[in-house]
Amino acid sequence: MRNEGEPITVADRLSGSHSHGSDHDSVTRAWGTVRAHLRESAGARLFDQWLKPMALATSGEPDAVRLTLPSAFMTNWVRNHYADRLLQEFRAVLPGVRRVTIETGVAAAPVPVLTVESLPAPAPAAPAPAAKIAERPPLDPRFSFDRFVVDASNRVAFNAARALAEPGVPRFSPLFLHSGTGQGKTHLMHAIGAAYLAAVPDARVLLMSAERFMFDFVSALRNRDTHSFKTRLRSADLLLIDDLQFIAGKDSTQEEFFHTINEVMGAGKRLVISADRCPQGLDGVESRITSRLSCGLVADIKTPDLALRRAVLERKLVDMPGVSVPAEVLDLLAARITANIRDLEGALNRVVAYAQLTDSAIDLEFAVATLGDVLRGAERRVTIDEIQKAVSAHFELKPVDLVSARRAVVVARPRQIAMYLAKRLTTRSLPEIGRKFGGRDHSTVIHAVRRIEELRDKDREIDTAVRVLLRELEG
Repeated sequence: MRNEGEPITVADRLSGSHSHGSDHDSVTRAWGTVRAHLRESAGARLFDQWLKPMALATSGEPDAVRLTLPSAFMTNWVRNHYADRLLQEFRAVLPGVRRVTIETGVAAAPVPVLTVESLPAPAPAAPAPAAKIAERPPLDPRFSFDRFVVDASNRVAFNAARALAEPGVPRFSPLFLHSGTGQGKTHLMHAIGAAYLAAVPDARVLLMSAERFMFDFVSALRNRDTHSFKTRLRSADLLLIDDLQFIAGKDSTQEEFFHTINEVMGAGKRLVISADRCPQGLDGVESRITSRLSCGLVADIKTPDLALRRAVLERKLVDMPGVSVPAEVLDLLAARITANIRDLEGALNRVVAYAQLTDSAIDLEFAVATLGDVLRGAERRVTIDEIQKAVSAHFELKPVDLVSARRAVVVARPRQIAMYLAKRLTTRSLPEIGRKFGGRDHSTVIHAVRRIEELRDKDREIDTAVRVLLRELEG
């Protein structure tokens, strides 16, 4: 029983022992607010898979919140990746919270949960901390510098990212990161944001995709409130925009984007942009934008080799305490899943999850049975970006040459070979291939394919070059 004058604890509120029902409601409402923030910051896919199944349960300890999940695997994952974040979120809404426990199993007397979808509108007198949380960038705690595996293929990009995250006058800005899908661009952007906020806690950091930039700008135009949109972006001390290629062809969005980056750079602030190719290779993006972005540091992340893929898997296992995966299984994954790091980590997660859900031991036979479709798909997966990089390296050209308007034979022939390989090794349509080569027509791709087929029968050098490139690209 609580003595008179003793503060009301979180446990009182969860158990309902406090006489005022409003306190019980405040904890339930706080949980709904926390869930809403988590869904916004983590994204729908990650939230639905890992965080949505959490339930708020009664806690017998003062100043503590207890959360439950339906499986040990999910519990371990949330503990490893979101324990600190959950405590931070609860304390922002209920300052009296000192501990958040995450357990497996359904509590005997669970507290009703307000889902994100049914969360009522906030009261007019919402506390200031909740507004602050909404302004925080949606940084994924998994994406830190410590968790990024470095080798020669990504060292320049990694070192540049760390340098830009240091406090003081930035050595360069903007930083432009480019690579194929799933190679680590987004990881580095989140790491930059987290490291900079750790060094400068009161800094304004804004992270968004180019698609979100476009959506917010169009919404501001419709609401006749572009001033708020401009002020929000241009007042950022660190502005990070991911996947720039998505604004290609969007003239009004590009106009606003150009003025935004001019303002940020002119004020000496930090700017980080990522895309799936170098600035000059961005089809449909205005030359004044690509020229502006090229004046900083442009760093690419190359396709990971076997050693890096193996090291990534080893690092991933560090975040899975108690999980044992034989070396031969790791060797299989590293050797067969070569397209990108994201697919590689996803394959390991799938093997571990299936083993835990079926109470099976992980061995080579189990991994092959679990990943049969993934391994079969990985055997022939080659991207046009990989083809362009391989052809450029073979003929000692720059990748941008293949998408340029240059017609000299030293460029035109490798370009035709690259188109031929794209038609042979990918499932892309002819118009899609043409767009990836500087917006060329599908008839140009047809001509290139037929020309290389003819030359392979007549020209031994051309045939040898194609054979070498095929062996390299097909692994």
